[in-house]
Amino acid sequence: MSIIEKQISAPTPVQGKPAASGKLNDLLALMARLRSDCPWDKKQSNHSLIPYAIEEAYELGEAVQSDDDEDIKGELGDVLLQVVFHCQLYAEQGRFDISDVIATLQEKLIRRHPHVFEAETLTDEAAVKARWDEIKVEEQQARAARGKPQRRLDKTKAGSALMQAQEVQKQASKLGFDGEGVSGAFDKLDEEIAELKDELTDKSPEERKANIADIEKELGDCMFALVNVARKLNLDAETATLTCVHKFKSRFGYIEEQLSAAGKRLEDSDINEMDALWEAAKQHERA
Repeated sequence: MSIIEKQISAPTPVQGKPAASGKLNDLLALMARLRSDCPWDKKQSNHSLIPYAIEEAYELGEAVQSDDDEDIKGELGDVLLQVVFHCQLYAEQGRFDISDVIATLQEKLIRRHPHVFEAETLTDEAAVKARWDEIKVEEQQARAARGKPQRRLDKTKAGSALMQAQEVQKQASKLGFDGEGVSGAFDKLDEEIAELKDELTDKSPEERKANIADIEKELGDCMFALVNVARKLNLDAETATLTCVHKFKSRFGYIEEQLSAAGKRLEDSDINEMDALWEAAKQHERA
């Protein structure tokens, strides 16, 4: 850091109706305007944005798979929005701005490519990957030297909540922190479900709303325990859940198609009719 500390301030909001110029500074000014004038944007925090960042990353992956340029541009823009939004919020807090984020990225890319920017010679992809991992270890050691704790589970890979839950359980198990087999995992799941029910039983809507943070924690415990059951069965919790999502979408699509064939809309049907068609969808799958 230079002798003169950098003063962090949020971008100045754009005035009037902006044009889509394709320039980063104009995008930052637009984001500042939204934070100033849009009720939804004004309410957001860095924590409230986390689910959107995860969702946009997945949607970008789907767009790349589709190979549709318009979809890809749109989803890349949505990912960029998350970066810009977070930077706007941190700048408002006086912590850092987007130029700091870009500089940090540049430093990392230069540091992790000594075979490009220094005298090191790496001849193939495997050697580059191995050197990349070595440099990441050096970075972790540097973090430790700055007083950042180096805890074993901090090294687990990022991913969806299910992926992270299964990974931290796997790593903890390798370190000897693990319970009994599948039956023990089911016992823990039953225990967590009972605790969740206790938070909900005989509670009014007002009481549940006032206690929503504790309810969320208990629900998270149930999800974590169920992931552990999957791990004990050598199943991937993420894959199992995605399979269920695909199955649900397929069955619900069948309901919609059957109603449409009868000249009806989903909005015109009731739960009894939908349930009957759901069972028909299951029979259709088996057939």
